[in-house]
Amino acid sequence: MTPNGEMARELNLQLLKTRMAFRQAVQRLLRKYEIGMTFEMLQILYQLRTLQGVSQQQLAEATARDKACITSLINNLEKKGWVQRKQSPDDRRARQIFLTDEGVRMSEQTKPLLKEIYDRIGAATPPRQMQECRKQLGKLNAILDGI
Repeated sequence: MTPNGEMARELNLQLLKTRMAFRQAVQRLLRKYEIGMTFEMLQILYQLRTLQGVSQQQLAEATARDKACITSLINNLEKKGWVQRKQSPDDRRARQIFLTDEGVRMSEQTKPLLKEIYDRIGAATPPRQMQECRKQLGKLNAILDGI
């Protein structure tokens, strides 16, 4: 492996570690405030706050999960009464996912937790560094999408 290839490998490893650290921080806050959901459930609720009526495929893309995982998550969220599936008016075979009133309430309950995490990151990281990091990660995603 070339020196640049080795650095790219280390960068990827750091990205994976950062994702795991973020997931664990969210899980700790969910437990601390006794909110009975997983990180993955929170991701779905967060997406549905702004994407009401989307398909499972759209949720899979928005949360970087596969369709089988999304199906399981939606089933669990439906059992809790936080989401519901409705038949699409355009395609009888397709289902759209919506937050229920209880799902909206749970989603609102988690907002301060995410705000706490993002505010701590924002306080410790200068805006210019965050912008540059976003730019570089966008380039990395473009490279990986092209492979």
